This record gives sequence, structure tokens and C-alpha cells, in this order.
Amino acid sequence: MFRKKRITAAAAVAASAALLLAGCAGGGEPGAGATYDPDEKVTLDFSFWGNDVRADLYNRAIDAFNEEYPNIEVNVSFLDFPAFWEKRQTEAAGGGLPDVMQFDYSYLRQYSENGLLLDLNPYLGGVIDTDPLPESVLKIGVVGDQTTAIPTSTNAWGLFLNPVLLEKANVEAYPGAGSWEDYDAWMSEVTSAAADSGIELWGGTDYNMRIQNFEIYQRAKGEDLFTADGEPNFTEDDLLEFWQLGAANRDDKVVIDQQTLEEISPLSGFDAGLTASELTWDNFGAGYLGNLGEGYTELDLIEPPVTKEGAQDLYLKPSMLHAVAANTDHPEAAVTLLNFLVNSAEVGEIFGTNRGLPASETQLEGAQLDAMGEQIKEYEASIADRLGDAPPVPIVGYGTLEQKFLELGREIGYGTTTPEAAVEQFFTEMDVVVNS
Repeated sequence: MFRKKRITAAAAVAASAALLLAGCAGGGEPGAGATYDPDEKVTLDFSFWGNDVRADLYNRAIDAFNEEYPNIEVNVSFLDFPAFWEKRQTEAAGGGLPDVMQFDYSYLRQYSENGLLLDLNPYLGGVIDTDPLPESVLKIGVVGDQTTAIPTSTNAWGLFLNPVLLEKANVEAYPGAGSWEDYDAWMSEVTSAAADSGIELWGGTDYNMRIQNFEIYQRAKGEDLFTADGEPNFTEDDLLEFWQLGAANRDDKVVIDQQTLEEISPLSGFDAGLTASELTWDNFGAGYLGNLGEGYTELDLIEPPVTKEGAQDLYLKPSMLHAVAANTDHPEAAVTLLNFLVNSAEVGEIFGTNRGLPASETQLEGAQLDAMGEQIKEYEASIADRLGDAPPVPIVGYGTLEQKFLELGREIGYGTTTPEAAVEQFFTEMDVVVNS
């Protein structure tokens, strides 16, 4: 008989103070053969970002885990992405991170270098089955000489379209790739056609809010946002050029307005059925369909706009990773849970591509890809010529900069700041982050 788990949707935590990261002692020095003692009854806290759809999947995954490990109680909580990291920052300052966490690549260096994540090297080949994980995948979770996280999956930046809404607006689907100006013109066509038909629908969302769009814009020039040494690799003029790129979309109300986005939060315009397109990571498809609900069975997934023809601006990124807190009281049990969530074929069957294409071969085999999963797999194969080397591991504080970029993009959309003023604010923030 296994112990009952609990899953809750925690409230967002407002974090106004800067992150105070304090190193934490690990749970001993286990050997590679260390395993979980099945007679030890323990309780673990596990936290992830997502929505109700993902929460249901984790419920089922923990049920499967408890069938194999009945003595481990798992308390699960989730938040939307920004609130998730606000809460982790608060916990990090107080030394109380969850035992196991879904983790994002942009925060990996920050938490690893501050000693907050358990070194998983002693467990590789033991508790953590490394045979199904390609070496290139395992390297993604290495900071310095320590493995502090294991990728669950990989994904790539793409452009989702909603064919149901496009049919209602009587507009042809965007063909993919093309220039940013081509994409702007298509979004304008959608918004105008929808208005003429009396439909509340916009062509898309202001792409100037996402740092990932700026990243591929710069990578098309052959430049990552940051060097391997953690130095900024773009100028104020580069950022101003990008933020001015979508000015006409905002001025002409081609993209969904910020007030409406605030009203429907935490949904985006796309999964609320209010925009016909969305630039985002390709593993978001299943969540979008779940939120769109009845009547929506498929989405189109195509290449995003490209700044320069032939550029290798895209790359495969870990869609998410799993990590263990350095101060966990039960490292073997926590790593056992991590291994199950990363490698279990049953978990692969449960999640499909909700977390991206599974990185583990056994999990990919178990995934039994549905139509969306096959679509993602085909999409990543189709962009092979646009895939370049992944950028360096994100600098410490990258997550803070990503959020600042989003907030400034929103302010530009509201009209409460100008692109010029936003550039100045972003570089001020970046100077603090890089030099702290």
C-alpha cells in the first residue's frame, strides 16, 4: 500500500527583492552504485511549471512511480513559469528548495554555481540509467565539472498556426520561413479579415516581447547573445533595431493588445483562441490543444521567420531538465524519482511530447507518439539545415534578463515606455546581472 500524494496549484509569489543565493551542503558522497533503500519511508517535494493539463500528466506519472516505489510519498505543486521562478528564488534564499524540480536551462548555471543543486555525477550509471541518454544530452546538464541536471527532452523554436481560426477568418495559412516583414503582412491580413467578419481574432502576439525571437534575429547574423565567457555579444543599436521591427504591428493593432493579454493570463492569446499564430517552443502544442478544448484537434507547426536566408539561427535546446536540491534530506530517493521521470517508458507513454521530444531512448520508445508528437518530430527534421550549434550555457542571471525583456516588451506594448527607453533600461539591468 503506497502513501498518498498531494498535488496543488500554488498561488503566485511576488518577489521584489533580488535573488539571494546561498550555497547549501549536499546529502553526502554516495558511490555510483548507491541505490534507494526500499525499506526507508520518505517524503519528497516535487515542483514544476505548467498548467492543469501537465498537472494531470504528473499525477499519473507519480501514480506509476508509487507502484514501483510504494514507500516514497511525493507532494507535488505547480505554478506558471514566472511565478515558479519567483518562488524558487525565495526558497533559495531560505535554503528550502523542493527535493526534485523541473528545471529550465536559463537558470542552470545560476543555481549550479551557487551550490544549490546536487551533483549527480556519483549517480550516473547507477541510480541514473545513462545507457538510454546520448552523451550530447548528458553534456547539456554539466556546469563546470558537475552534472547538476538531466534533460527530459529537447525542442526547437517554431511557429504555431491555428487552422480552425484561419478557416473562420478565410485566410490562407502562413507558408513558413520568409522575412519578418512577410510575417507582419500576413498577421495584418488575418486581423483585418477577422474584423471584417466580426470575429475577435488577431494575427499573432507582439514578438518583440520574447528574447528568443531577438536571439534568432541575432544568430542569423552569426552572433549568439552572449559569449562563452558570459559577455554580452550585442549592442544597444542591435536591440533597438529589433524592438522597432514590430512597431507597426503595435501601432496598427495587428497584434493582440496588452490589456487583453492581461485579462486572459495565464493563458496566452493563442491557447485562448484569440490569435491565429504563436512563436514559441515546439513542445507547446499539446498544451495549446488541451487549453483550446473541444473542436480543436490539430495545429500547424512551421518554420519561424528568418532574418537572413540560409542562416543557421535555430538550435535544439533542452525543453526542460530535472534537478535535485543540494540540501535534500533524501538524495538517493530524490535521484530515484528523477531517474524515473527522465527514463521510464511508462512516463514516456503518459507525457508523449508535452515536455518536448523525449531525450531518453527508452522514454521515446514508450511515448508512442500521437499526431502532435509525430508532427514535432517531423518539424525538427525539416529544420535540419537551419539548426546551428547551441549557444553557450546561459549566463548567471539569464532568467532575470529573460523576464526583464518580457516586462519591457509589455511596457512598449502598453505605450508606457519607448523602445529607446526600454533599451536603456535593459542594458542597465544587464550590466548589474553580468557584473554582480
